[in-house]
Amino acid sequence: MKTVGLFVPCTVDQLYPHVGLATLRVLERLDLRVDYPEAQTCCGQPMANAGCADYAKPLAEKFLRLFRGYDYVVAPSASCVAMVRRHYGQYLDGKPGFVELVRSTYELCEFLVDVMHLKVDGRFPHKVGLHQSCHGLRDLRLGGGSERRVTPFDKVRELLAELRDIELVKPARPDECCGFGGTFAVTEEAVSCMMGRDRIADHERAGAEIITATDMACLMHLDGLLRRAKNPRVRIMHVAEIFDEASA
Repeated sequence: MKTVGLFVPCTVDQLYPHVGLATLRVLERLDLRVDYPEAQTCCGQPMANAGCADYAKPLAEKFLRLFRGYDYVVAPSASCVAMVRRHYGQYLDGKPGFVELVRSTYELCEFLVDVMHLKVDGRFPHKVGLHQSCHGLRDLRLGGGSERRVTPFDKVRELLAELRDIELVKPARPDECCGFGGTFAVTEEAVSCMMGRDRIADHERAGAEIITATDMACLMHLDGLLRRAKNPRVRIMHVAEIFDEASA
């Protein structure tokens, strides 16, 4: 039996723990042994994005110590996985186990499609709009991206489409940024909020009841805008929550 190390992002751990539990249940239904290293902390992405490499490096080293022994490392976050796969090299290159860690670390949907070759079973009778996170789309290549001249593909949409009675609605601009961008939402609050409201409006025009994504940070941003606008028509759900509820 393969063993998965479950990495839970800071946003999920502190604000949306039910997303971490949904991810755990989805993985356990695959007859995998899932372990949660309790000593885990942040992957270091916020520090790295802010240019504070000296603060990001020890977190990358700790991540390697904790997760290097697992067959796979899975996280419900494209941005955290992108940090490990695309940016840990500057901190960990040459360290024992680093190459293997990069090869074995996956975002949840990517893991289900590329490793488990799974078709998700279950029923989810709702109109769902998929928000493509920038890290998932452009760092992990979970989808083709409108700016690339490639045969269209979308791993997350492919999984969601397997659910019975789901209606996947498509916004006019399917891979536009939500405006969160970590510290961008703080330093450029007005622009960030305008981008987020544009995303919500685009999904609403498409008929979405639920907006989903692979990154809870994006969804947190959109959820905050929905709550401030007192908008009862749309709610947010992480993809792990959808798979968990559909299969329950």
